[in-house]
Amino acid sequence: MTAWMAIFWLILWTFVPGLELRASIPIGYFSEKIAGPLGRPLVVAICLAANIALGMLVFWLMGPVERLLRRWGWFDRRIWPLIARAQDKLHPYVEKYGEWGVAIFIGVPLPVTGAYTGAFGSYLLGLNRRKFWFANAVGVLSACIIVTAICVLIDHGVVADDSWIRRLFLKTIDKQA
Repeated sequence: MTAWMAIFWLILWTFVPGLELRASIPIGYFSEKIAGPLGRPLVVAICLAANIALGMLVFWLMGPVERLLRRWGWFDRRIWPLIARAQDKLHPYVEKYGEWGVAIFIGVPLPVTGAYTGAFGSYLLGLNRRKFWFANAVGVLSACIIVTAICVLIDHGVVADDSWIRRLFLKTIDKQA
């Protein structure tokens, strides 16, 4: 595999909702087809940059998507009032704890957390762009550090061969090889 193809696959895996760098780092780290031409530090850096860009892109696209949906009468009459009511109630708390709460939410490497849901939630709850971009960068960096640390521990044999963490991280990679 060429370096450009490896980069393409890493970005593609990172852009999959629900997976993001939580999957692309282990895939790139443990796959010789990807890590070979790039090297492991570059694999991590590409996944990190792609995931940060993903969060910013999703947050930026939420405005046009909202305007498009609000053109439909049923959305504007039935769905938008629920969102607006939730925004009004939660906005003071989001402004008070906003970016740090979002950063923690994005940074926890579990399913249903990450840049996609962080961007959706931040937009719908009215967090401003600058605060979201900070929270996105800090959260994605935190998730990157955690996932990379687990990969390094697995690679160096610190995590037992029969542990659930090792099975979780290497299950998909073994099937691909």
